[in-house]
Order: sequence, then C-alpha cells, then structure tokens
Amino acid sequence: MNARTWLITGVSSGFGREMTEQLLRRGDRVAGTVRRMEAMDDLKAEYGDRLWLARLDLTDGPAVEEVVGRAFADLGRIDVVVNNAGYGLFGAAEELTDEQIVHQIDTNLLGSIRVVRAALPHLRRQGGGRLIQVSTYGGQATNAGASAYHASKWGIEGFMESTAKDVAPFGIGVTIVEPGSARTRFRDGSSRLATPMSAYDASPAALTRGIRNPALPSVGDLAKTAAAIVGCADLDPAPVRVALGSDSYAHIHKALTDRLAELEAGRDLAFSTDAGAAAARR
Repeated sequence: MNARTWLITGVSSGFGREMTEQLLRRGDRVAGTVRRMEAMDDLKAEYGDRLWLARLDLTDGPAVEEVVGRAFADLGRIDVVVNNAGYGLFGAAEELTDEQIVHQIDTNLLGSIRVVRAALPHLRRQGGGRLIQVSTYGGQATNAGASAYHASKWGIEGFMESTAKDVAPFGIGVTIVEPGSARTRFRDGSSRLATPMSAYDASPAALTRGIRNPALPSVGDLAKTAAAIVGCADLDPAPVRVALGSDSYAHIHKALTDRLAELEAGRDLAFSTDAGAAAARR
C-alpha cells in the first residue's frame, strides 16, 4: 500500500490520537489539529516532519479555512480528511443554556461543515480523495438527556449524506462512521453537563448525569475501532455509513426497525393527502 497523507481534526486524544499513532507507525503522514500543541510533543519528537500540527478551534471559521489551506499547501496533497473533533453535551433540553446549545452545534455540526467546505476545493483540484466523518450511533438513534448532542450528529449526518451525492462526480468518496462506546476521554474528559433541575430528577434524562462515571462499561475496543475508521479509506466504493461496535449496530438496528414500522403504519394517511389524478390534471 502506498503511503497516504491524512488531515485529522482533534488528534490529541481518543480516536484521533489512536488513528494518528497507527498511521504514523505504518509510514503515512498526518496533518493533525489540536487545541493544545504540547499534547503531541511525544509523537512530534518521534516522527518529525511526518506529523504536521496546527492549533485549531472549530468554532473559528476563518481559522478553519486558513489551517486547512495551509495543510494542503505545506503537504502538497491530502488523500483523506477525517472530521473527528467534537464533544458531547448532556442534560434535558430545559436544563441546557442557550450558550451551551450554540457551542455544541457550532463545534460538532458547523465545525465539521467548515472543515469539509474548506477541504473540497483542494480535493477537487487534486482529482479526488476521501472525506470521513466520525459520528456515533447517536446520529441515527437517540437517548434521553442528549437532545443537543443528537441534534448536532443528526445534522452532520444529513449534511454528509447529501454532500456525498454532490461530490461523487469529482472522485471524492464520503463515509460516515458511527462508533459505539469505547475507552476514550469522551465521557470523563470532554463531555459537558447541564446544571440539573430537580424537576428532572426522576426523568430518564437524569441518567446522563452519571456519564462521567469511570465504571460505566465500554463495549468497543479503542485500537480496533480506530483501525476500522482508517480502513474505511480503502473501501471502494465508499460506503455512506459504517456502524462500529455491537452496541452501535443494536441501537441503530432498533431505531431503523421502529422507524420503518411507524412509517408503514402511517401509509394510508400519507397517501390520503395526495391531490388525486383529477386535481393533478388542473
């Protein structure tokens, strides 16, 4: 396999860090974005110029465009762009502040959109490439107490699925990966919690208040999941979605099955609102 060059957002921990380590070990180059440059000192010392780094806050639109453009300029060609950076905001909708909701959407949804829009002109000019969006099973299924997080993930999945149709003629493949639980810093590191309201103490939403508990089980293996995300770049044609983890598969399967049953139950109502042949001819 020829060495590739990757652009990955959020490489200081979790899936981003694990992907970066695996790619560097096998001889690829990685352009990574971080909030804290010192978090990558060890890998930079070991791999030198094969690890290109830039500080980036995804909520800063001009900075996203500048960093992505500089990565392409410095490295010449980037084969795969991975939208990995993001975090989870948890709490009942009423418990969340406007500022928390805006920041969640601005980071997970708009931040990922900014990266894609900044990368696409370069990918078109070079004749193709891959876009990989790290989502979650929560991009198709929902849990109580995660309304803003799900809004950001359902939104980015719709954006990426539509974009896949836009860019296919340019040789650009798009894949959304939907991992389940794994031992990352998502729960106990980057996640943010709303200020609890006593009215929700007995609500299912209250379960998310314990999301930072280190004793919570994780089904997925971090290294295996990261390797599977990397492997998506080799799939031809690029699948629009890939579920990773038995928990992810189960959640998504139930959500889609329930949704299809509900759709089919409403078939007669749906058809009853058609204008009809006579009206359609007028």
